[in-house]
Amino acid sequence: MMLNLIQKTFLTIALLALCTSSYAKLQPINVTGNPMVKVSAHANTNLKIKGDSVEVKSNGFSSGVVFENEWDLTGYNRLQFNVHNLDSVEYLQITFQMQEKKCHTSLNRRVISGTMTDNFYVAPGEIKSVEIYLPDEVINPDVDSCFFGMHTSPYTFSGHYAYKINPKHIRAIKVLARRHTDKIRYIVSDLTILPGEHPKSSRLMAINKKDFFPFIDKYGQFKHKDWPGKTHCDTDFKKAIKKEEKYISAHPGPDNRSRYGGWTKGPRLAATGHFRVEKIDGKWWLIDPEGYLFWSHGVVRVTPSCGITPLDKRRYYFEDLPKENSDLGKFYFTHDALLKPYYTARDIDSTYDYSSANIYRKYGEGYLTKFAKMAHKRLKSWGLNTLANSSDKEICMMDLTPYIERIEIHSRPIEGTKGAWWHFMDPFDPSFEAVERQRLKERQKELEDPWCVGFFIDNEIKWGNPTDLAMATIKAPADQPAKVEMIRQLKTKYQNIDALNNKWNTNFLSWEDLRSNQEKVPDGAMEDLRDFNRQLIEGYFNTVRRVFKDIAPDKLYMGCRFAGSNEDVLQIAAKYCDVISYNFYYHDLNWYKLPEGIDKPVMVGEFHFGALDRGLFHPSQVITANQKERADRYYAYVYSALQHPNMIGTHWHQFSDQAASGRFDGENFNVGFTDICDNPYYELIDKIREIGYNMYEIRYSK
Repeated sequence: MMLNLIQKTFLTIALLALCTSSYAKLQPINVTGNPMVKVSAHANTNLKIKGDSVEVKSNGFSSGVVFENEWDLTGYNRLQFNVHNLDSVEYLQITFQMQEKKCHTSLNRRVISGTMTDNFYVAPGEIKSVEIYLPDEVINPDVDSCFFGMHTSPYTFSGHYAYKINPKHIRAIKVLARRHTDKIRYIVSDLTILPGEHPKSSRLMAINKKDFFPFIDKYGQFKHKDWPGKTHCDTDFKKAIKKEEKYISAHPGPDNRSRYGGWTKGPRLAATGHFRVEKIDGKWWLIDPEGYLFWSHGVVRVTPSCGITPLDKRRYYFEDLPKENSDLGKFYFTHDALLKPYYTARDIDSTYDYSSANIYRKYGEGYLTKFAKMAHKRLKSWGLNTLANSSDKEICMMDLTPYIERIEIHSRPIEGTKGAWWHFMDPFDPSFEAVERQRLKERQKELEDPWCVGFFIDNEIKWGNPTDLAMATIKAPADQPAKVEMIRQLKTKYQNIDALNNKWNTNFLSWEDLRSNQEKVPDGAMEDLRDFNRQLIEGYFNTVRRVFKDIAPDKLYMGCRFAGSNEDVLQIAAKYCDVISYNFYYHDLNWYKLPEGIDKPVMVGEFHFGALDRGLFHPSQVITANQKERADRYYAYVYSALQHPNMIGTHWHQFSDQAASGRFDGENFNVGFTDICDNPYYELIDKIREIGYNMYEIRYSK
């Protein structure tokens, strides 16, 4: 009885304190349904406003609603609103943004000055109640100002990204959505800004500059936080080996697998000595060299060098960096063969390979061979059967696990084209075919290897809309081979420049005048631009396939790993690729379908999920709450792919976590099956194994 009285007394005091505080004088701010707030559409969006709700419809891949006003949010600490996903199949990826009057994009493309950003997902049919806390003032701005070269820093690892936002001058609140299919419908309702005290800054943000730096320990881990499985000393590596040996002994791998990982319980077809694709009972399959059904369950970048990080102008980040002439000094010079050009292109001079250094600490002399052998044991134990692209060549060539390779054609580009990684290469330039031929001949041993499934050619090309490549071509220099070919065709079609001017609404004086043009042309040119855009795409895929099959007739051309496409690209790619490949960063694939008229096998070249509970500062492309949810999402994703008649495999990106301090482009994601110290995430491994051991029964089921 006395305890209840004490509790009631404290509660009364707390309520009185709240009522007399300055926050009690502030009223909640209603955003939706407020006549003082301007409501507008983002991108190609239609809005239907009714009371406190806004229904958002779009026929594009992105949409959104923007609320604009002049807000002083001093004394306010959070927002609440609801999002109702009206789709019954696909997840919505929601990006919430709050912006100041002035906001500028910073050098780090993940953070925008004057903007607070948060991301979350809404399941099909779900009405999600969202609460987002506003960022408090940074206690130690001198620490915050020292972070660069990372998508997100230790100060933003709570899950949302806030960069120097002033609550007194808020101009806009945006709720934006993205999904892969081309129709979006959702409702935003009851968006309210609430007064209250900001949560106290974390202990981490209270650490002064002198004590905060260096913040990366000698193993490449975040120094100022602890978590389950963190490596604290060298002896932890030996304990990890014993733990994993016990795990693999208990789970040696699934039964009923062929030499190559095919399904011996299923039907056996003709053995050709190489992998091929075939449609059986309405479902596409890979067929292994012995004729068994094969479904590619793999992981990208099985390499000791997942955790390389730049040191340039950032050595103060790192604790106890070894001397170059020491035993651990060799890891200043190790690199990943596929990613090395990306460091070179950015003029990054100095790096350290934390993951390789830790594998050396773990296995000692002969560490690369021991790691390679363990990689094959792990994949079998975990129910995986494919070393996906960008994996270490020496590991692939051990002929213990099938592998898929990748090359990139770095020939003469079309000037003015853009891409996440490289420009679009000009298929009309002779160097295009020559470079592809050279790159493939360098891989002759793999191309003759029965364990090699095939090759991806290029990666995440930016195709743009159906006229973008051609528009760049008409603006390119006069000697651009694609432009020379384009004008040759236009001369044949129009005969004289006046006829073209009449069609395009231009005033070129001659064909040479058009050839020297480097400006955007009017909408009257769009029909011709789209036609030549298709020819550029056709030239790309036709040349790639012709050269590939000339050199490697028994290998599969696995496509270019789409990360965005358009109808023209897909229709043309389907004519030439043995397999259409996508990098699909979504919750599942229940929504996916090929355009009408296309029936091809499809490979997921990349997907992943990440969280913030194990010392990394960025949760990856697709955010989950913790390692358990990360594991559950893995199972659901692969299960949805197994159910899809066109899907022939999924490849996770990547084998081990990226460095907490970022790689060449700042990515510092929790995306590994293992951490930077080579410790498996067992919550995730258990679910990988669960789906992997049963995947053929799931796939073959009627």
